[in-house]
Amino acid sequence: MNSSIVQLQLWQFGLVYLLLVVVALVMKKSQVNLLRQLMVSSLRMSVQLVLAGLVLTYLFEHPHWALVLGYLGLIIGFSIFRVLRQNKGLNRRFQAVIAASILFSGVAVLAFFILAVVGESLLNPQYVIPIAGMLLGNTMTGVGLGIRSFRGSLVEQRGRLTALINIGASPRDILLPFVRQALETALLPTLNSMMGMGIVSLPGMMTGQILSGTLPMTAILYQIAIMIAICTVVCLASFGALYFGFQTLWNKRSQITLAQEGA
Repeated sequence: MNSSIVQLQLWQFGLVYLLLVVVALVMKKSQVNLLRQLMVSSLRMSVQLVLAGLVLTYLFEHPHWALVLGYLGLIIGFSIFRVLRQNKGLNRRFQAVIAASILFSGVAVLAFFILAVVGESLLNPQYVIPIAGMLLGNTMTGVGLGIRSFRGSLVEQRGRLTALINIGASPRDILLPFVRQALETALLPTLNSMMGMGIVSLPGMMTGQILSGTLPMTAILYQIAIMIAICTVVCLASFGALYFGFQTLWNKRSQITLAQEGA
């Protein structure tokens, strides 16, 4: 196997942005009003990734525990912020449950993966930062999707909830089916992604490793391990956020409150 890495020149890399012109033309032809979002998203992604690359380069060259923990804290904090921002109006206890679920699930699975599976130090930025990014990025998506699904179902079934409360049903029994459905929704993207791997597609991490010269079987073992870790952290965080969070939605008089008080 040829392990040499093809270094992209700046002008070669710039050619990929021509593909965005194709996307823009299709949007214009189809009268899809997402051109501004396409440009903003592409620019923001490029700037953020370049900045991340510069920071990681510095971290790899000057590894320090404070910098590693600081970057890890930034990843976790941003993940929590994005989920809460997408689900405004939750009561403060529900918000705290979501934050704690993402924090503890993410750190626990990351620590197990780095220490037990990879056998490296938790302060090694080469492993901690990229793996934390993959774990927390998918957790952010899964938890956010689950909470939105849960709240949306409750709003749609508000009349049914009221009727069940009026006939004496407990809030816990009323809400648990919605929690289970939302947990399924949170897990489905990850499970579907796992189903198609190796047949429909080669995942981004594995593709990157192969392009950088890593042996395919080594890349495969890492990818399988990463996907199992992602599935675990998404499951744990979503379960914690939903199963403990939904218990903050009723008061002592068994009245279900779907929005933050005073919101």
